Amino acid sequence: MKISVIVPMYNEAESAANTVARIEDVLKGQDYEILVVNDGSSDSTLKRANDAASKNQRIMVVSHRTNLGLGSAVRTGFSNAKGDYVITIDADLSYDAKYIPILIKELEQNPDVDIVVGSPYMPSGVTSNVPFFRLLLSKMGNRMIAYAMNTKIHTVTSILRIYRRDVVDSLDLDSKGPEIEVEILAKAATLGYKIKEIPAVLKGRDRGKSKFKLTSGIKRHLMFSLYEKPIMLFGLIGIITLLLGFASGSYIFYLSLINRLDPTRPLMYVTLLLILGGILMFFFGFISTQLVTLRKEVYKVQKENKLLDRKLRKP
Repeated sequence: MKISVIVPMYNEAESAANTVARIEDVLKGQDYEILVVNDGSSDSTLKRANDAASKNQRIMVVSHRTNLGLGSAVRTGFSNAKGDYVITIDADLSYDAKYIPILIKELEQNPDVDIVVGSPYMPSGVTSNVPFFRLLLSKMGNRMIAYAMNTKIHTVTSILRIYRRDVVDSLDLDSKGPEIEVEILAKAATLGYKIKEIPAVLKGRDRGKSKFKLTSGIKRHLMFSLYEKPIMLFGLIGIITLLLGFASGSYIFYLSLINRLDPTRPLMYVTLLLILGGILMFFFGFISTQLVTLRKEVYKVQKENKLLDRKLRKP
């Protein structure tokens, strides 16, 4: 069973050599390849990765000329991976390389599982040296996305994962940034692949500078949640609008009881518009939900087409 380990790197000169060495160490005795995807680094990351590759023919370096984002790096890794199992892990080893053999063992012992995710947010998972505010927002974002996906997964943004080859071959991915992790799980769940979490420790970066941007991270979480479950947005707006309409209607009823209602005032029209607007928001939410269902059916067709195409290309 061949193992492919994909390591996206962007300006990771301080950690590149140590990361590759640690991964090599835990893979001893395995049939493996390490795919370092240099995502347009402006420091000496590429040189250090190439130095490591010159000492081990199982290490392959693929490089983007410019920085295209984590999602593009993962997709490049997927397209170049030749393993039966495909693993992704971060370049700074915020998730220790020791989890790689654990992930492999999980797939080997659970033939019905297709993806295993290292999860710091599940029971028994741990975070260490992660800033409190960032951790709080990350946990809240993961809960929101999991709700939108209708899944019980605790950590949907973790890069520490292992996939069966069939999963990698089936997915038609579009994301260019960190949202690739969420896109993969959302599409895999839609296609019926079984996902399992195992407890993992997420620790703060020891070397180099963090690439995490708080504002863009929050925006990604919100946008994906609304994209996956638009009723969250339309339903909220609908409820608020209806409540305002009913409050306005109650006020009109009160004015009529005390004989102070003026039919020429626009309040009655405002009330009617608010109630109709709320109903329309719920209607739009229903239509959007149907479109999401249709989109998921398209994913299934894309899966079948990709698998068929690969079978036809085989000699």
